[in-house]
Amino acid sequence: MIFKWRNSLRIILWIGMLYSTEEAEINRIIDKTDNEYQRVRDFEAKMIISLNVPGFRLPKKEYKVYYKSPNKVKVNTKGFGVLPKTGLFTSPKENFNNLKNIQLYKNLDLPLKNSILLSGTVIADSLKAQFPNEYAKLTFSPTVDVVVDTNRWLIQSVTTRIDTIKLFQIKNSFDLINGEFYMPIQSQVEYYIKDARLASWLNNDLSGIMKIGGDIKKSNDVVEGVINVKYNNYKINLDLPDRLFKKAPEKRD
Repeated sequence: MIFKWRNSLRIILWIGMLYSTEEAEINRIIDKTDNEYQRVRDFEAKMIISLNVPGFRLPKKEYKVYYKSPNKVKVNTKGFGVLPKTGLFTSPKENFNNLKNIQLYKNLDLPLKNSILLSGTVIADSLKAQFPNEYAKLTFSPTVDVVVDTNRWLIQSVTTRIDTIKLFQIKNSFDLINGEFYMPIQSQVEYYIKDARLASWLNNDLSGIMKIGGDIKKSNDVVEGVINVKYNNYKINLDLPDRLFKKAPEKRD
């Protein structure tokens, strides 16, 4: 009896050590990725946006974007904005703080070598979506898969899904700027929306006037859309003044 009890205790301790080791490695990966992101205090860049969104037409256009850590963003679009607030201009640590039960997966068949996958469940309270009741809030738990390049400590892609159904995905391509900073040169945002709650979440996560067209509640079709953003002409760590990000007062007739 004592022998069995000792064996059980060893198994419990072994499992605890494995969990503690994986948790420490997950935190190390998040910290490394966040540290790389934080090396850029601010930047100015040009971006070209093209859309393929049902019910929304816009020719390819070029804009200027300004960013200042931790969360100041200005896009010279005269009221038009299509960039998702989550993922492009928020730090890795801030995004990972919106997930729970994060797990680490290695040795997967990923496009880039030396990449790993961190997968966690979205914390419902972190979403901007409005839920009709507490039950709907508790049962809405998308999974987020984040692919991290552990050579350069960059987030290559972020995929949000429910079970195996993909809802939203951001893919990033990077280049070395000024021989020092890895910056995105292209971001592709794809979404696949059918449920009204998901549409509400995405609409609240899109800045500017771009919203999902049509009445999602009455539609049985999956709404698919693609946003392509290309960046160039980076100017990094300029010590941009806070006044640059202040909104101009609205003109009154």
